[in-house]
Amino acid sequence: MNPPTRLAIDGYVDAIPAPGTGWGTARFDLIHSPADADLIAPDAPDTVYTCTTGDPRIADVLLREIQPGDLLRVTGTVVQPDGPDARARFTVDGLEVLEAALLPVLYDLVLERWGSYVAVFDADRAEVPVFTASGRWIGEAASPDAIDDLIDDFENGTKR
Repeated sequence: MNPPTRLAIDGYVDAIPAPGTGWGTARFDLIHSPADADLIAPDAPDTVYTCTTGDPRIADVLLREIQPGDLLRVTGTVVQPDGPDARARFTVDGLEVLEAALLPVLYDLVLERWGSYVAVFDADRAEVPVFTASGRWIGEAASPDAIDDLIDDFENGTKR
């Protein structure tokens, strides 16, 4: 077994962090690219570190706030793999978010406005939820064609 080394690395989160094996723990994969790509072979692979933390504060941040594509700086102890196909294991005791990933775009969900009303179109549903622009629930139209009737009923104080 290789001896552990204290290290700080920057890398991108590969997938949504997951809870670890015990309370207050988390695990995630971090992709680290070589610092100076000009000095290495063009086909040199990135290093994937299997990261874990036993610090409940870091685990909480990982599980609630970190998403794939975030650029992190992690500090801790790394143990290099014994074989060429194994991943390096990194025990994280420090975490800094260097750059947050862009928020994912929901292509199957569309908001459309009718004056002071908003309808939410979901590609997986026939029904259309309708709210006021301030967020007050109006109701759910059975189809897009029924949105105007739902808004009229709300404005007139009647229900059908």
